[in-house]
Amino acid sequence: MPVAIYSCAFESTAVREAERRARRYADARHWHVAGAWSDDDPCVPLDVRPAWTAVTTTLSSGLVRGIIVAGISHLADDAAQFAALGVLIRDRGGFLAEATSPPPRQTSGRQERLRVLLEASAGWWLWKDLAPGAASCPGHGQESVI
Repeated sequence: MPVAIYSCAFESTAVREAERRARRYADARHWHVAGAWSDDDPCVPLDVRPAWTAVTTTLSSGLVRGIIVAGISHLADDAAQFAALGVLIRDRGGFLAEATSPPPRQTSGRQERLRVLLEASAGWWLWKDLAPGAASCPGHGQESVI
């Protein structure tokens, strides 16, 4: 799915970081980045920013299906404005996504630790010999004699 990346920041390093974050987000979803646009003055109203106009034109023409930003601050002052902008973009047939942090890295043994935690939380006790009171409780390995 082709997407556009948009960012707006005063500093070029912030623009590069935003683009890198948005590209990682797109790559994790196997989306094709058709292009990256940026403006350098967040104080300029959104509707007169040249790069934003180029992105929305690209969306309207059907060359991209969505727009990814690294954070809502690149487009809006708050979450409500960002959501309203998302509705407008959806009305044009596209979507607006905020790049969030990537999932945690997989480490060796992580799956086994998760399995143990899930079994323990489900009431399974893997090490019955170590369960508190297992030797003296009826139904935990010893028959009760009446």
